[in-house]
Amino acid sequence: MNKRLEGKVAIISGGTCGIGLAIAKEFVKEGARVVIGARFKDEECLEFLNENPADADYMKLQVKDEDNWIKVVKDTVAKYGHLDIVVNDAGIGDKEGFGPQTIDRESKENWDEIIGVNLTGTFLGIKHGMAEMEKEGRGGSIINISSIEGFVGYSTAAAYNASKGGVRLMTKSAALDAGTLKNNVRVNSVHPGYVKTRILPKDIWNQITPTIPAGRIGEPKDIAGICVFLGSDESSYATGAEFVIDGGVIAQ
Repeated sequence: MNKRLEGKVAIISGGTCGIGLAIAKEFVKEGARVVIGARFKDEECLEFLNENPADADYMKLQVKDEDNWIKVVKDTVAKYGHLDIVVNDAGIGDKEGFGPQTIDRESKENWDEIIGVNLTGTFLGIKHGMAEMEKEGRGGSIINISSIEGFVGYSTAAAYNASKGGVRLMTKSAALDAGTLKNNVRVNSVHPGYVKTRILPKDIWNQITPTIPAGRIGEPKDIAGICVFLGSDESSYATGAEFVIDGGVIAQ
């Protein structure tokens, strides 16, 4: 039986832990070769890379840096021959040392950092991923990891809300641009709810769980499954769409 991503090559930004690493693991299981682009490698990522030397690689990527994106795309194609999927997963919450603030007390430094990583970083991934896919003429899939906070507002989260809402609408614009260009590139957004990652402190898990209709906090693998679908040819008619994976939170 054929694997769902057999022969495909993916770049996953922010893929060294949490949702990004779960996506990388599922992609490799389904036959893809992946490049994890991030600022650092942690133990779990190193273990994954060591277990999959032929199918997974790490490249240093600061997503706000356009030249860095250009290099990672170029080096990925040089190593694996082409590019089929870009997953823009790199994202941050409030900058350490600032903490959540109401908007009247939001520091510009915190705002610039969150917008820079979450929104500008995604823009650059779309831009250079799509340009490479168009040049190759093979088409491809760009998957932007947004959040349910791209749909609903939260107090003390203005920068994060703005960044994730921006990703949501930028995804639609990019999908329409791909249609105008007729380059067979699909662009979709994925909107996780509460997931067990570093952004969600463990000390509030018990408080949050009763508010989730599914009765549990999500696992990174829950998000990886929809990304396999969006990276595969099964989703060939899906573009400009948004996929909410939140256990029913915003259905309430």
